[in-house]
Amino acid sequence: PDMTEHGWDVDEWPEIAERILNADITIIGTPIWLGEKSSEAQKLIERLYAMSGETNEKGQYIFYGKVGGCIITGNEDGIKHCAMGILYSMQHVGYSIPPQADSGWIGKVGPGPSYGDTKWKGEDLKEPVGFDSDFTNRNTTFMTYNLLHLARMMKDNNGYPNYGNSRTEWDDGKRWEFENPEYR
Repeated sequence: PDMTEHGWDVDEWPEIAERILNADITIIGTPIWLGEKSSEAQKLIERLYAMSGETNEKGQYIFYGKVGGCIITGNEDGIKHCAMGILYSMQHVGYSIPPQADSGWIGKVGPGPSYGDTKWKGEDLKEPVGFDSDFTNRNTTFMTYNLLHLARMMKDNNGYPNYGNSRTEWDDGKRWEFENPEYR
């Protein structure tokens, strides 16, 4: 979680992590590079994973009760492939993922302007690229509302009940209200 404890001179992650932990929703955005999420998105996932053993006030892993999604851009195919890896990683560390939790825009395949670009090869474009994509706009709207709805449900219910998924309960040997015949 803080690489200055391991010899790095500077690590901006602790400040970023605090902002992430204070948020109810985390959306990872990435371009597609060679058919994969960017190395920066991968680094973010690895930094989240480094924190995933920490627990919240209920003794659950730190990202329980938080909601995640992703947005992918680029000019080559692979939105679903990138989203699959990102959303799996997020749920693995404790984020809840609603339906339609990803959106993307790739425009025409091959070299060209990226989403939101207003210039290409030094020339002004008539309007920002991609903003008129009904498919992207619809999916982004659905994603946004699904993330908001699930985050509201989590907040209203104080996340997940800790019965059956609390690290503290497990470590204290309280595991469940019945004797575990496999416990040694």
